[in-house]
Amino acid sequence: MVIYLPGQSSKESVALDELTPREIVQQLDKHVIGQAEAKKAVAIALRNRIRRQKLDSEMAEEVMPKNILMMGPTGVGKTEVARRLAKLANSPFIKIEATKFTEVGYVGRDVDSMIRDLVEVAIDMLREEKLDQVAERAEVNAEERMLDILMPPLKEGEEGEESESIERTREKLRAQLRDGKLDDRMVEIDVRERNMPVEIVTNTGVEEMDINLRDMLPGLFGGKNRRRKIRVTEGLDYLISEEEQKLIDMDQITRQAIERVEQSGIIFLDEMDKIAGREGGRGPDVSREGVQRDILPIVEGTTVNTRYGMIRTDHILFVAAGAFHVSKPSDLIPELQGRFPIRVEMKALTTEDFFRILTEPKNALIKQYTALMDTEGIRLKFSNDAISEIAAVASQVNEDTENIGARRLHTIMERVLEEVSFEGPDLKKKTVNIDAAYVNERLAEISRDQDLSRYIL
Repeated sequence: MVIYLPGQSSKESVALDELTPREIVQQLDKHVIGQAEAKKAVAIALRNRIRRQKLDSEMAEEVMPKNILMMGPTGVGKTEVARRLAKLANSPFIKIEATKFTEVGYVGRDVDSMIRDLVEVAIDMLREEKLDQVAERAEVNAEERMLDILMPPLKEGEEGEESESIERTREKLRAQLRDGKLDDRMVEIDVRERNMPVEIVTNTGVEEMDINLRDMLPGLFGGKNRRRKIRVTEGLDYLISEEEQKLIDMDQITRQAIERVEQSGIIFLDEMDKIAGREGGRGPDVSREGVQRDILPIVEGTTVNTRYGMIRTDHILFVAAGAFHVSKPSDLIPELQGRFPIRVEMKALTTEDFFRILTEPKNALIKQYTALMDTEGIRLKFSNDAISEIAAVASQVNEDTENIGARRLHTIMERVLEEVSFEGPDLKKKTVNIDAAYVNERLAEISRDQDLSRYIL
């Protein structure tokens, strides 16, 4: 199986199964700064998936994914590493907080819901891929249907000069339609009415209800065609959407989505440290071990019933994460500990890391703010000493108050650029130089006053 990296042209495409673990790390480096150990672990996990696909079916069935447990403070890149890995592998991916679950018998989400959510993500992914493939054909079909509405085609047996004249007129209409000259003309189109949303709530949650009343009672909740008068441009959009739905095979999409979930799905279980605990707790803590025991069979490998069929979880990759400040991995039940053989400790970010985060990644904050202000003709110019000062303040505030990692940079950048963002459209001078003095002026009082920075930064 050959998978190409997303976001690249056909000439630049790189087959995923040709990437070595070192090259996978290099791809992750474009978006995540530091955390070399974590990148190395996930790169090996991804490469082992590719290796497994090349084994014979009997051996491949026996090779289980090596699940990963990431430990480290908030904001150091745990989620981003897993999310970028999933995007790189073109895999269905969801992030779930372990604290959202309750054990069986309590009101709340059950652990099986994470698999149902993952299947929905996979179906959306496959649908988007198929829609991209049929988009051009759907536009052609929709255009022909719109021309038939604007100028009905000849009936059978009508030929001769009249036929040629009508065909010439049709081609003129086609040219006008493509040029947008007919956008405001009103046409009548048969539009299918939307079904009334039906939701049944039980104490086990909406996701438990696999009964589709619309299938059982067709026509009861709408879904009939109704003739509407709309503008050509709106009608064309509707017809394109209708043609796209005709051209994609939802049964095929469902089958492929289930296979993709089972073979390459990734689930990121955050806040695992919050459910680390043993029997004997009271109140909210009483179900901690129960949640762990419910998660265990999903991670070990079981079959979960979804509205699209049965899903095997044997080869889904689970990446768990938590700060583990108070609790520790050994506080998890032993069976669950054993299902996360790869342990990675994420390091706290340094001032140098903050500087790199601001400048190096493709989606670096400096690049984002520069692009945003450029939309209004304002050119932001950051000096190196300004970026160094922002990084230093972020590091200092994290040290003095709560350490929230790289998320601190968002707050500080907003504070630094607050006036420019507000006054932007009215600025006469369209080039704004951000240097260390400017940063100090905006942050000096707050960074000096720890009580104030606790609430503002």
